[in-house]
Amino acid sequence: MKQYVIDQLRLEDYEGLKAYLDERFDGSGIGGLYWIPLDESIYSDIQKAHVDCRPFYVAVELTEDRLSCELLVRTTRKMRCDCIAYADAVQRNWIIDVVDAMLEQLGISI
Repeated sequence: MKQYVIDQLRLEDYEGLKAYLDERFDGSGIGGLYWIPLDESIYSDIQKAHVDCRPFYVAVELTEDRLSCELLVRTTRKMRCDCIAYADAVQRNWIIDVVDAMLEQLGISI
């Protein structure tokens, strides 16, 4: 699995990130796993065409010592579909920017 990983978090970093993610994003029903909705303006052509599969998400897993962000763009409506794919360059940069902005807003320096 391709991922963007922030590791070596301190306990206070974890607590701040958990509060931030709990407040802003939907949980997946699995502890520590969150769904960050992908900005619709950067959907790929196939994602734009698959209206029934929308919205698309990026899965983020938070543990006490790391934050892992999958680079797989997925839907919660289907397990398999052509619109589920690894992030393209624009989407990948967006994901990294979202995570980096979250860290900056929380004052977490890595």
